[in-house]
Amino acid sequence: MSQQLPLDELTLTLARIKGLLLTEEKVDRAVQLLAEGIRDAFPGSAGAGVSLIDEQGNRTSAGATDPLVIQGDQSQYRLGEGPCLTAWATERTVIVRNAQTDDRWPLWTESARELQIASVISVPLIRGTKCLGAMKLYAGAPDAYDQTTARPLEKLAASAAILLDNIQSSETPKRFSEGLVEALTSRDAISRAQGYLMGQQGMTEEDAVRELLNMSQASKQSLASVSAEILSGGRKGESYGGT
Repeated sequence: MSQQLPLDELTLTLARIKGLLLTEEKVDRAVQLLAEGIRDAFPGSAGAGVSLIDEQGNRTSAGATDPLVIQGDQSQYRLGEGPCLTAWATERTVIVRNAQTDDRWPLWTESARELQIASVISVPLIRGTKCLGAMKLYAGAPDAYDQTTARPLEKLAASAAILLDNIQSSETPKRFSEGLVEALTSRDAISRAQGYLMGQQGMTEEDAVRELLNMSQASKQSLASVSAEILSGGRKGESYGGT
């Protein structure tokens, strides 16, 4: 099943978010409005959600239209893997056509099947050199989403990221003014560590991301810290050939 995002729905969603700039409502409200707008544009979905994620992979704000979305998201953060975390880490759209046969995130797809989630599409929210998080759609039927779904969602994400970043910056100016250089450095380290695992250990892009997320979760360190240790030779792991 493929869907086209109606122009009027796209315009309405962005207009609702833009209104927050005038009323100075909080980031949480903006995220919730965006989730509701996505749900309204794709009524065949089981639910929609938006998560803002910091450089350590922690959610700073989240909006969901249905309990199923909350459960699907929570399982990703509990397990340290899944399509939304991968969309955020790789800054690329991730599509799950059928959770019954998808083997990219074994633990999460098992949880998804238990929740009767069959299809997912997750699109990163990118603003310049920052990835603010991801927005996603969940469906109970397989093959609910494809590239025809991705294109309008990516267009919406590009515009929404600008607006969300502006609202978030006005809410927490200190965080972004002091953390910008660190954030850029961190993302570069994560990207290079991912490339190292792919080049030295023959991992796929998604396997490398999952490995970094697993190491971060196991060591209770940020992705940036784990990546820096890998690049400096200070971290060895059995899963990528260390001792």
